[in-house]
Amino acid sequence: MKNYVIILAGGVGKRMQAEMPKQFIEVEGKPIIVYTIERFQNNPNIEKIVVVCIKDWIDYLKELVEKYSLTKVQWITEGGETSHDSIRNGVFFLRDKVEPEDFVVIHDAVRPILPQKAIDEVLCVAHINGNASSSIACHPPIVYTDDCISGISDIDRDHVMLTASPQAYRYSLVLKCYEMAELENKHDFTFTSSLLIHCGERVFFARGTTSNIKVTQKEDLALFKALLSVPEDCLFK
Repeated sequence: MKNYVIILAGGVGKRMQAEMPKQFIEVEGKPIIVYTIERFQNNPNIEKIVVVCIKDWIDYLKELVEKYSLTKVQWITEGGETSHDSIRNGVFFLRDKVEPEDFVVIHDAVRPILPQKAIDEVLCVAHINGNASSSIACHPPIVYTDDCISGISDIDRDHVMLTASPQAYRYSLVLKCYEMAELENKHDFTFTSSLLIHCGERVFFARGTTSNIKVTQKEDLALFKALLSVPEDCLFK
């Protein structure tokens, strides 16, 4: 049994309003995607990495892989029209490269603050249960809205978990779910955990961290820079 990683770098990052896809923006002299890949490059439990990338940026990504000696990046494949399609492309790309009992970790390229313990935690839970999503308890109040301008009821926070990538899956399970989605012609699942629930599977939670931010808007860059100076032991307790 081996662990592989699918890094999602297929988005264009319209909300960032930058001249390039947000995953390639440089912070402290290094592209965001490189920080992310390095987290898995440095984890001894990870075998190989495939990056799902925007077609027009594949050549540049190859240059980064060479420049930063990202030796675990064995493959680069093209992204899809939606995030669902990009994940699907990565899962299908591995069909003849991994075994059914192997595990794949799926992670956003723009979640670069990822402690090693968070990776290990999601792998541990997935190896026991077949899947795992990095998750944190929900502390802020949650209000249900039917019109997006007002609220009509509270949602019990004791029954809510906030999930994010990394998410890990036994390959045979995740392949089956994406094949089912193709048969149903469904392409709108935001992430794999939602697809699993659609397919009647139970999603298991692995302990995550609030430092695992997604760099989406310009203000997130400042937070990312600040978190880079925080010791890793302080990011996951």
